[in-house]
Amino acid sequence: MKKRLLTAIVLVIAAAGVNAQDIKSKDVPAAVKAALLKKYPEAAKVGWEKEKGNYEANWGGKSGEDNSVQFAPAGEFVEMEKAISVSDLPKSVALYVKQHYHGAKVREAGRVTDAAGKITYEAEIKGADLIFDENGVFIKKDS
Repeated sequence: MKKRLLTAIVLVIAAAGVNAQDIKSKDVPAAVKAALLKKYPEAAKVGWEKEKGNYEANWGGKSGEDNSVQFAPAGEFVEMEKAISVSDLPKSVALYVKQHYHGAKVREAGRVTDAAGKITYEAEIKGADLIFDENGVFIKKDS
């Protein structure tokens, strides 16, 4: 689930000219790897990407991408996205999708927590991410 979402995001970003790219662990700054291990000692079989100047670690689940964490190059935590069931999204998300994307279904979902502890939700639909606040109020569309 999460892998399809990240693949779609990567393709959309690449099409927009902002490339996310897989990188090898040896190419990740030591400060970033240390920050990951300190904050998420359970992270295993980590895959790495570089996106918008940050380093993204992915691990867990069947796809290996149920957890996605971004760190700045110096090791500062940026955000954590955890794959969730579509049914775990706030109920207002389904209503929004029904009203604005007739007949479309949410394919994947994630709960994002930023460095300040702010929670948002992502709902992947038709190759784009719809972003909602912690109460399920629509914020924006990332395509």
